[in-house]
Amino acid sequence: GDVLLHHPFDAFTAVLDVIRQAAVDPNVLAIKQTLYRTGKDSLIVDALILAARNGKDVTVVVELRARFDEEANLGLADKLQEAGVQVVYGVVGFKTHAKMLLIVRREGRKLKRYVHLGTGNYHSGTARLYTDISLITAEVEIGNDVHMLFQQLSGLAPRMKLEQLLQSPFTLHAGVLKRIDRETRLARKGRPGRIIAKMNALNEPQVVRALYTASQAGVQIDLIVRGACTLRPGVPGVSDNIRVRSIVGRFLEHSRVYWFGNDGAAELYCASADWLERNLLRRVETCFPILEPDLAKRVYREVLQNYLDDNVSAWELDAEGVYHKRTPAPGEPPHSAQMTLLDRI
Repeated sequence: GDVLLHHPFDAFTAVLDVIRQAAVDPNVLAIKQTLYRTGKDSLIVDALILAARNGKDVTVVVELRARFDEEANLGLADKLQEAGVQVVYGVVGFKTHAKMLLIVRREGRKLKRYVHLGTGNYHSGTARLYTDISLITAEVEIGNDVHMLFQQLSGLAPRMKLEQLLQSPFTLHAGVLKRIDRETRLARKGRPGRIIAKMNALNEPQVVRALYTASQAGVQIDLIVRGACTLRPGVPGVSDNIRVRSIVGRFLEHSRVYWFGNDGAAELYCASADWLERNLLRRVETCFPILEPDLAKRVYREVLQNYLDDNVSAWELDAEGVYHKRTPAPGEPPHSAQMTLLDRI
């Protein structure tokens, strides 16, 4: 089955171990990976170099314009190339912000694809400080989608229709709008429309307008937005049914999770993208579904419900654009989302 990790509560070393094992596994033929931020002494880069030296076909998509890491990434690209890794610099005009890893392994007479998709960077430093979601899966359609994305990024294939993933700059923006619209139509028919989404920031005008329209139709919307948010919740007649909160705690909230009620057949996605203009329209991003019901329930419980229940580290945004610290009501037990997850360890 699939493996789901919630960092930093689940160690990032599990992801590193997957790459290290692939580097020395004689049945692994190819490894492909995106690198946006990795840190100076990257154990992941060492593992990729080891894989190339062991005769694997290794391709790395390096983003040279990762803010503040331009110089480090240039050095990294040289180091990888010297070791025989095929280094690709992504698509002209679009930053590659997607987080994905593909391992192709020979199993009997067949080739099997193993994939890691995440909301955060392959950076063991920030993995201890940021909250992020990782999915490790061998699901066939997701594997095919990730393979096609790497072909696209390497310039070996044109844009193709993906089965499971939504990608920026092509299908993610439209995919989000379509799902908001679906909840709106359900609410207009008297069905319960429901959206819960967590991200770093929100400013994309069409998404904001679609959320206002959904609210006016009666969709109940909860947004957990750590940083900048241009949407105004609770404006009478405009956004009465939208609530926005920001969680500021020990760890930097970095996971992006979108949940749509879909009339009882809920869809849950994790993504590398915020609902920002640049993420949805000017970058290469991946948004992936959590298909295994138990794992989707876990993400819903740990990342959405848990954060909506927080009455210790939460700040609630009002209609005037002012944040108010949430405190436990009289008789309400204090609940910190991050501390609850830490205590579980």
